[in-house]
Amino acid sequence: MTTVSRREFVTVLAAAGGGLLLGYRVAGAQRAAPTGATSPDFVPNAFIRIGPDGGITLIMPQVEMGQGTYTSMPMLLAEELEVAPDQIRLEHAPPDDKRYANPFFGEQMTGASSSVRAFYEPLRRAGATARAMLVAAAAASLNVDPASCRAQKGVVTHTPTGRTLTYGVLAAAAAALPVPDKVTLKEPKDFTLIGTPAKRLDTPSKVNGTAQYGIDVRLPGMLIATVAASPVLGGKVAGVDEQKAKAVPGVRQIVRLEDAVAVLADHMWAAKQGLVALVIRWDDGPNAKVSTADIVQGLARASQTAGVTARRDGDLTSALVGAAKKVEAVYESPFLAHVTMEPMNCTVHVRKDGCEVWTGSQVLSRAQAAAAEVTGFPLEKVVVHNHLLGGGFGRRLEVDYVTQAVRIAKQVDAPVKVVWTREEDVQHDVYRPYYYDRIAAGLDPRGTPVAWTHRIVGPAIIARYLPPAFKDGIDIDAVDGAVQLLYDIPAIQVEHVRHEEPVLNTGFWRGVGVTHNNFVIESFIDELAAASRQDPVAFRRALLGKSPRAMAVLDLATKEAGWGKPLPRGHGRGVALLYSGWGTYLAQVAEVEITGSGDVRVHRIVSAVDCGTIVNPDIVKAQIESGVVYGISAALWGEVTLKNGRVEQSNFHNYRVLRMNETPPIDVHLVRNGEAPGGIGEPGTAVTAPALANAIFAATGKRLRKLPLQSGLARGAVEHRP
Repeated sequence: MTTVSRREFVTVLAAAGGGLLLGYRVAGAQRAAPTGATSPDFVPNAFIRIGPDGGITLIMPQVEMGQGTYTSMPMLLAEELEVAPDQIRLEHAPPDDKRYANPFFGEQMTGASSSVRAFYEPLRRAGATARAMLVAAAAASLNVDPASCRAQKGVVTHTPTGRTLTYGVLAAAAAALPVPDKVTLKEPKDFTLIGTPAKRLDTPSKVNGTAQYGIDVRLPGMLIATVAASPVLGGKVAGVDEQKAKAVPGVRQIVRLEDAVAVLADHMWAAKQGLVALVIRWDDGPNAKVSTADIVQGLARASQTAGVTARRDGDLTSALVGAAKKVEAVYESPFLAHVTMEPMNCTVHVRKDGCEVWTGSQVLSRAQAAAAEVTGFPLEKVVVHNHLLGGGFGRRLEVDYVTQAVRIAKQVDAPVKVVWTREEDVQHDVYRPYYYDRIAAGLDPRGTPVAWTHRIVGPAIIARYLPPAFKDGIDIDAVDGAVQLLYDIPAIQVEHVRHEEPVLNTGFWRGVGVTHNNFVIESFIDELAAASRQDPVAFRRALLGKSPRAMAVLDLATKEAGWGKPLPRGHGRGVALLYSGWGTYLAQVAEVEITGSGDVRVHRIVSAVDCGTIVNPDIVKAQIESGVVYGISAALWGEVTLKNGRVEQSNFHNYRVLRMNETPPIDVHLVRNGEAPGGIGEPGTAVTAPALANAIFAATGKRLRKLPLQSGLARGAVEHRP
């Protein structure tokens, strides 16, 4: 894996046209210089450009999928460069792991709530270095002491005389200067941008319709394709009757692949009508009879075997033997689809001498590599243009849709935009896995936990997706949130039993392991509080002596939610706490009502968040609100089921999501401190399910150990209030 040294991040090149080109060097590696730049002894990864006209361009290594990256990251650069965020233009970075790798992963990836965490210091350092060099160039031009000059709003001013020079005028001279070995970053007390609610830079284009998503691509002579892939994973096309489809006006071509059939037409409606008219015979293959029950049985059997130990503290055996009471439970979390608002799509033009791809991807270099593999072209012959993403949630960390589009385009003498229908999207997703957890705890005579065991059963996504991170048989994602258990318990054991069920493709889902682990852990902590006849908040507080940040968010959320105040009959409050590999602490209180018809109605969500240093509080709040909405949808209704190898859900009528009129007030309270930035895109989702489950228990006395909660409430609970 490529390792980027943050402290060796910045280097400078003279850009074509006399500008200033900034980037970072990669330790121990020689990199190809950007086109038009002179090559110094070390060859950097240039991504920040200042032109002679004063225009500042940030070539974005991370992508924007609604999370605010295209505002927060320019703010980091602008803070130290002494410009306004709206003075910075943005360009999507091209695919290039060598120049645009995320330091956390060693490849060009936007995910795991890492954008600000990974680039917080590097982008600030790049801005500070540029500012120092521009000031030095101005001082040399004016023949004055650099200390007598200051930079502000893209202009360097000689303070005693008031003489000024713009960044554009200074760019060429600054590029000729040596890069300073050290620059001083601002102290937090001197921040003018970081920590402020700056307006989002991408909002105007999204409002006026000029924002370009992958699905917006238009090319001369382009055909539109839509696809039917095998309804059963591993199935094949056995035969196709194309006659009726070809008779549909506007249909131009039928492309048959081994496992899918595409209809190409002048427009999407014709392509869809042609697909409906196709008569396809499928060979369903070995998974033709598999059902959800079969998968659960396999997981249950696997849960009887020991797994790889991810955490072990204390003497578990003695603690369990000496416990006054033992509580055991089995929790289940179903397959979940992503249902991004922008369905999967990819536009491809395969020519004799190369391939060009237009799409929205969280992993642009992987998309390029996938296209190269299908076409047989070298990477330099594959050009990939990235666009805004209409939702990612981990779905666009995969490149299956790119591979399929390129396979289709190879058979077409024109550009082809492949668009999946919503049905195709739901039924051929890369789903969050089904997890099966066995969890137990031993309590002393006062009801305090003295032992804790958690056996997690499910696949190892990391082993497939990022093999170097899969070490000693431990999938760091599968145990995320479980190995970081916040509570002070003397004896703890966390295991992962790797169990692969190759009947559905599984992958990341707005934080995978932690979304199910937090449901299990925080629901079970509530169980233990109930078994001890203690208030759930007081019970948690007694176990958080070593986690002051966790205690702080718990106290803030419960205070703002009015914890302990009376509620109407049929209402309940539930609390949940979160900490995981994102470095963020979050407490959430949910208030629900169980209606006379047995429906769960969410009345209010209160969250307290400590994500360390906050770049833009409005974006943090929006991310939590978004995560809560996504989390409510999944917790109450989200479930993908199989029958005869086929996904039974197909669209929003049977894969339900929260509607506007069902969305509760969501109050977000931020804890301010100087800790390192934590991730924020996924925590809101991960903590919502247990908060809701615990609220339902408070309202009904029914403990739900299986998601989704609404159908679980209808089925009945596994136990009642003691």
